[in-house]
Amino acid sequence: MDLPVMPPVAPMLARLSPDIPVGEFTYEPKWDGFRALVFRDHDEVEVGSRNGKPIDRYFPEVVAAVRAGLPPRCVVDGEIVVPDRSRGRLDFEALQQRIHPAESRVRLLAASTPAHFVAFDLLALGDRDLMREPFGERRRLLEEALGGVRSPLHLTRATRDPGVAARWFEEFEGAGLDGVVAKRLDQPYQPAKRVMVKVKHVRTADCVVGGYRTYKTDARAVGSLLLGLYDDRGDLAFVGVVGAFTAARRLALSRELQPLVTTLDGHPWDWGEEGAARAPGRTPQSSFASRWSAGKDMTFVPLKPESVVEVRYDHMEGDRFRHTTQFVRWRTDRDPRSCTFAQLDEAVRFDLSEVLD
Repeated sequence: MDLPVMPPVAPMLARLSPDIPVGEFTYEPKWDGFRALVFRDHDEVEVGSRNGKPIDRYFPEVVAAVRAGLPPRCVVDGEIVVPDRSRGRLDFEALQQRIHPAESRVRLLAASTPAHFVAFDLLALGDRDLMREPFGERRRLLEEALGGVRSPLHLTRATRDPGVAARWFEEFEGAGLDGVVAKRLDQPYQPAKRVMVKVKHVRTADCVVGGYRTYKTDARAVGSLLLGLYDDRGDLAFVGVVGAFTAARRLALSRELQPLVTTLDGHPWDWGEEGAARAPGRTPQSSFASRWSAGKDMTFVPLKPESVVEVRYDHMEGDRFRHTTQFVRWRTDRDPRSCTFAQLDEAVRFDLSEVLD
């Protein structure tokens, strides 16, 4: 491979903003997938992750599409996503399952849950290094180079109208997208720098604390709190975690929670050897171990479900918080039994085919 921009290259990053900026910007939908830099030099193709690790072996169908549809020599920044056509939205959980060590499993998943690549920036074309070019020029060249691509390759939508971006922000969430991204028209490509602007959906929820995991380097401290919500059958379902406490707060939390420590006998989250959360009268939830920690030890300290915490989250993926939540405050005034899924905002359904051309 002999490109003007060679792997590994760290992708350009974005800083979070509460509002859509106005000015000399181009706005794009924020895709909810795996960030990927695609390097193609004729038949040689390498796909690098956000942290620079090659991930092309996990997505052979994307590599084949790149060979068939992208310019012979190019470096393209984009996102790998998995659409769920039956639900008309992106499926991040299915995308996570694509990272599998077994070659036979990789081939099976490539056929059953095929991935797509959505392009949104161009770093090199032919012998030309475009990283110093302003984004407005890079976008023009990207449209010229990829204007005729077909699924599973896609050119992301873009607009210079903040009003259109605001509409996308509201509508596209229903298709599983994550918000909008704003890029200055005069901005060169700056690897690993937070020079783009991202606007994401932020919500709060009151959750029951059903347990905690100890901190990875200090068993006396809390690493994260395990959160639950009551479903319509009255069962406490595990929905995610909240962490990111200071060292002093981790130790203090451990002391404060000791009166609530209980046993797994009768606890709604009695995870068995395979990590399935069992609750009376319902089928096991998806594996806590495989989904949240890639097989790491998921032992936890069970707590009586008597305390409530308010957390900030962006959106749900099925019945779980898509990302780790952020702590807001304790809700001593809230009855744990009132913490149900009914309090959560649900995005209005929007068909992914309207976004993923």
